[in-house]
Amino acid sequence: MNEQQFLARIRTREGLRRAVLNRIEADKGAGTVTFFVLTDAAYTAEDEQFAAQAVREAVPACFEARLELHKTVADPSLVRRKILEYLASHHRAAAACIRAEDIDVQMGDPVNFTFAVDDAERTFFERNEGVIEGIERMLGRNFCNTFAGGLRSAVKEEQEVEEEGDEPVFDDRPVRSFPVTDFEPIDLTDAPKVATYIADCKFASDSLTVCGEITHMIERVSQKGKPYIRFTLSDKTGVLSFSYFIKKKTEKKIRELKPGDFIVCTGANELYNERLSYTARYINRGAPPRDFEPVRRKSRAVPAHYTCIRPEKIVDYNQINLFEQATMPPDLVENTFVVFDLETTGLINNPAAGRMDAITEIGAVKIEKGEIRERFSTLVDPQRKLEEQIVKLTGITDDMLVGQPKIEQVIPDFFKFCDGCILVGHNVQFDYQFIRYYGGKDEYMFENRALDTMTLAQELLFLPNYKLNTLADHYGISFNHHRAWDDALTTAKIFIELIKAKKCLPTA
Repeated sequence: MNEQQFLARIRTREGLRRAVLNRIEADKGAGTVTFFVLTDAAYTAEDEQFAAQAVREAVPACFEARLELHKTVADPSLVRRKILEYLASHHRAAAACIRAEDIDVQMGDPVNFTFAVDDAERTFFERNEGVIEGIERMLGRNFCNTFAGGLRSAVKEEQEVEEEGDEPVFDDRPVRSFPVTDFEPIDLTDAPKVATYIADCKFASDSLTVCGEITHMIERVSQKGKPYIRFTLSDKTGVLSFSYFIKKKTEKKIRELKPGDFIVCTGANELYNERLSYTARYINRGAPPRDFEPVRRKSRAVPAHYTCIRPEKIVDYNQINLFEQATMPPDLVENTFVVFDLETTGLINNPAAGRMDAITEIGAVKIEKGEIRERFSTLVDPQRKLEEQIVKLTGITDDMLVGQPKIEQVIPDFFKFCDGCILVGHNVQFDYQFIRYYGGKDEYMFENRALDTMTLAQELLFLPNYKLNTLADHYGISFNHHRAWDDALTTAKIFIELIKAKKCLPTA
């Protein structure tokens, strides 16, 4: 059975009539083949079982056949993002001139997308006919639509276009799942093959399966007099509370369930009062694998736009003597660095040590081609009162933080600012712990390489100590210590001097 035959078969089901095969993954070590199928229609458990059987027939008998079926709907913003990602990885010349605002997406059948281009850009696309066709094929594998691309004339202005920051941010990362084990039927005789991580259940679906341990349950009666049970379920990745309306034919077995039991549920995850609410239609006994350890989810994508804090272009005339290209080591010129510093409410940067302290200020500068060129700076509302010693140390007061953005508003912009850069700081791991923690809460995973000016200075200089102000004195730099922006700028100047002396970046 080839791909077209497989799709022709599953499309006979109403819920799968426009389904597409996103990709196939084979794991020879595990002996599994997984079909990732997307549909834009509401599908039933029977539709999923039908597709799973088609996958089984398409996969050689020596492999375990798995199906990952997800509902996804094309949206103009999401289509634009996919196009930009494709251009960035496959056609860098086009990516350099096409911005999000240049792409117009008109929903329909087919979905039409056009690029606003000037004469030079039109010539590029006409000479590279495969670009648009490649985008059409890529979109066809990611959405249950047909796509048609084209060009439209536009005169592009020289000045920088104001970036739109009010478009909704779509999380298009694949959800994680695990196989269901120890199945015992209550509502269904057919065992669900896989369950979605509870932590990833942030999307609407008519057929969503979750599995885990009952941590709490309580029986209630609806306004119409129907009995139902509120379950709370945990699967090591998150906790989900949901309702289940009792059926007469399975009432006895459902009432035998208790906290500590493992169940697998299939139901609907729907928007209610602008929040997702899960309702289980079917409950059976089932559990995650005994050795189940959650797989870390990959980071959210880099935001397309700055939405809260926009970097500023800067020129540091006081340090102009540092920027003589002839004296710059190649490592300094060929890499881009973000040098950053934080002010916080205290010193606890690990939740295992107690209540995490909060960030009150982020200051950072970007070094490109050996020059300090951009500034990222903001105060942050920590949503708690500052202690007196912190006020004395930093000069930041509670009044200064009123009305400032919260860390969850700032982190996406800082993640974008740091994209593709090596991070630098003084005693960098202390501040990096804060950034990783608060970034991780919103699933922005900071995994950049980090360099420490303290460690570099200890290797290269002979000083009584290696505090930031001692290094600043050594290089004749004056600054306002314990304010994030000043500390970051000073650290950047020191970093440039240290790399000039070392002539290369550290290897470790």
